Amino acid sequence: MNCQTNYTMLCDFYELTMANGYFQTPEVRDRITYFDLFFRDVPDQGGFAIAAGLEQAIEYIRNLSFTEEDIEFLRQKGGFDEAFLDYLRTFRFTGDLWAVPEGTPIFPREPILTVRAPAIEAQFIETYLLLIFNHQCLIATKANRIVRAAKGRPVAEFGSRRAHGASAALLGARAAYIGGCGATACTQCERDYGVPATGTMAHSWVMMFPSEYEAFKRYCELYPHNATLLVDTYNVLKSGVPNAIRAFQEVLLPQGITKCGIRLDSGDLTYLSKKARKMLDEAGLTECSIVASNSLDEYLIRDLLHQGAALDSFGVGERLITSKSSPVFGGVYKLVAVEDDDGQIIPKIKVSENPEKVINPHFKRVYRLFDNETDKAIADVLTVYDETIDESEPIRLFDPEATWKRKTVRNFTARELLVPVFRQGELVYHSPSLTEIQAYCKGQVELLWDEVKRFDNPHTYYVDLSDKLWNIKEDLLHVNL
Repeated sequence: MNCQTNYTMLCDFYELTMANGYFQTPEVRDRITYFDLFFRDVPDQGGFAIAAGLEQAIEYIRNLSFTEEDIEFLRQKGGFDEAFLDYLRTFRFTGDLWAVPEGTPIFPREPILTVRAPAIEAQFIETYLLLIFNHQCLIATKANRIVRAAKGRPVAEFGSRRAHGASAALLGARAAYIGGCGATACTQCERDYGVPATGTMAHSWVMMFPSEYEAFKRYCELYPHNATLLVDTYNVLKSGVPNAIRAFQEVLLPQGITKCGIRLDSGDLTYLSKKARKMLDEAGLTECSIVASNSLDEYLIRDLLHQGAALDSFGVGERLITSKSSPVFGGVYKLVAVEDDDGQIIPKIKVSENPEKVINPHFKRVYRLFDNETDKAIADVLTVYDETIDESEPIRLFDPEATWKRKTVRNFTARELLVPVFRQGELVYHSPSLTEIQAYCKGQVELLWDEVKRFDNPHTYYVDLSDKLWNIKEDLLHVNL
């Protein structure tokens, strides 16, 4: 999808006040800066998150420009230099950008996007980049947890009506597909992004007819190849399932159609699904699937399957589209380096009273190490931009938070995670299809150890620093304290 919406003015106002100030400060105006976008904590206290939102970030940057109406609005608001307002007429992104491909498992405090650009440009794009990555990474991560809990059973995203606005519904459904959902209830998401839209009936369909049976019969007549009947409008076991069986037998079976379904949207889903399965099988409807919905999440799905629920697929709404149990991703965008007049890169660090808010400075590379015997990911390593990892030599890893914890790794493959997206303002990245991104995500998650994928108390996957980067960080800390 090529979105033509211009979100240039969707920014925090301080981006504009700083830009105006940078413009009027000669020693800062054209300074080349480096910013990292990263996050500090995995939602739901999980072991990893999923990268999503790069395609929308690309669209935003390509459409970045101020209209005359925008400029006049700023003029009327006051406080902006007239020369700065004139500069905005030709404003565009001219810098470089690297990012982790969508669908990649990501971890706290490592860059998932790095920007190199003049100070005004790099600073200005902060708000929208954070908006798009914080939202889509959050939903993709939640979807991946839910899909893994379903253990191979299809999961459809049902959340539009509970999403926090139209954009959240549409892009949330996109992110959920990246995380592993197979379909969405959001029709526009199929039109715009190709995510399969699905859905059959609401309770109102059943209530619209004189009887439940007549409602089911008419639906089967109209949609014989997509007949999933909602059986909990009145009484699941006494009327819903029996009436569904009757409609299937009278309308579908004479046509040779054996694939059909029922949906449970309330009650004890384990008990009801077991009873319904027995009734369907006894009626010869062994290919009739049972779909469950009703405020599900990964924990409820896990428990239902542990209890032996006879469920074939799930529709998940509000707890997915809002990531209800952990609704904030917490991504941040921080200055990590600047270039001096000679083009030398000078590392910068933000220090805080909260240790977790101390950033990793400098223009960096991000490597993921894979064990050559198991193909599993071992750890991520942040290095300075001019470092490479020699796969033929052992590498010593250490925990940046507890430096006495050390490990030497041999027989590994190192893969860089950040890929070029923009060079000198020109797009150099080809976005994969959404189906390719989903498949990539599934494959990359499979490369993580099961211990990292636990829902409760997952094993900590380490993001280490090279010795060179560690020493630079320590020196900066001592200088600034």
